[in-house]
Amino acid sequence: MRKDIKVLFMGTPEFAKCSLEKLVDSGYNVVGVFTNQDKPAGRGMKLKPSEVKEYAITKDIPVYQPQKVRNNPEIIEILNRLKPDIICVVAYGKILPKEILEYPRLGCVNVHGSLLPKYRGAAPMQWAIINGEKKTGITTMFMDEGMDTGDMLLKEEIDITDLDDFQTIHDKLKVIGADLLIKTLDKIIDGSIKRQKQPSEYTLAPMINKDMTKIDFSKSSIEIFNFVRGLSPFPGTYMEDSDGNRYKIYKVLIINNNVASEDMVANNDGYGTVVKISKNELIISTKDGYISILEIQAPNSKKMNISAFLAGNKIEIGKKFIK
Repeated sequence: MRKDIKVLFMGTPEFAKCSLEKLVDSGYNVVGVFTNQDKPAGRGMKLKPSEVKEYAITKDIPVYQPQKVRNNPEIIEILNRLKPDIICVVAYGKILPKEILEYPRLGCVNVHGSLLPKYRGAAPMQWAIINGEKKTGITTMFMDEGMDTGDMLLKEEIDITDLDDFQTIHDKLKVIGADLLIKTLDKIIDGSIKRQKQPSEYTLAPMINKDMTKIDFSKSSIEIFNFVRGLSPFPGTYMEDSDGNRYKIYKVLIINNNVASEDMVANNDGYGTVVKISKNELIISTKDGYISILEIQAPNSKKMNISAFLAGNKIEIGKKFIK
C-alpha cells in the first residue's frame, strides 16, 4: 500500500532530513524533493547543499530548488509530471500558495515542532524553551494558506527538563516528528485520521535574528537561564561589556541567593556586574540574583569551558556587562 502512494517531500535542514529518511525506510514512494537553494558556507564560502538535498541524492530522488513557490509556472509543471498523491512539508522555509496546497488528492501534511496552537511560526522549539515551558512536542496537520493554522491531526509531547537546550530538544523532536509523520500518513490512507480545528487562542514563535540574542542582565536569573539554553548552540547568545566587546554564551547556571557569599553581595553594583571570579567561576549579577557562566566564546576565539577561558583571559571583579 505505501509503495503505491506518491509522496512529494518539501524540507531543508537536518530536522527535515530525519522525516525524509523515515519515509524512504518505511516504503513510501518519494517521487521528488523540494528544498531551499544551496548556500555559501565555511571560510571559502563554497555553495553547500541542504541536508535534505544531500540525502535525496544518495537515494536517487529528483531534487528541485525553486527560488520562489508563488506565481511560478515551473512548479505546476513539476507537479503535473510527478503527480504526487500527497505533499509532506517539514521545515521547508517557504509558504505554499493555494494552487500547491490544493494539488495533491490527499492534501498537504506538515510536521510542526510544537503543541499547536502554541508556537505557530519559524522557531517553535526555541521559544518554548525561552518562555520556560515544561512541555513541548510535535503536531502534524493538514496545511492551509495560514501560518500553521491548518486542522490538527496527531500530537506527541515530551517534557522540557532543566538539562535541555535547543539542540537536545531538536534532536528528540526530529525523531518523534519522523515517526509521527508515518503514523499520520498511514491513518490518512486507511481513512482513520481525525482532524481537529485549532482554537482561536494561539501563540507565535517568530524567527530568531541576531539582534535578538543579546543577554539582558536586568532580567531574572531564570529568564536568562532559559534564554541562553533556548538559543544554544545556535545561534547562541552574547553579552557585551562597556567597551563593546562581545562574548558569546552557550551555557549558564543559576546561583541561588541563599548560597551567595558575602563577597558576592558586597561586589554587586547592580545587574550585569561581575561579582566573583575563581579558577572555574565567572559569576554575574542579575535582576534577582546571580548566574555562573559555564561555556563562553571570547571575540576572535573558539568556544570553551569557563576554566579554559579564565586561564587565558583577564576579567576583573566589578566589570559591567551592559543591557
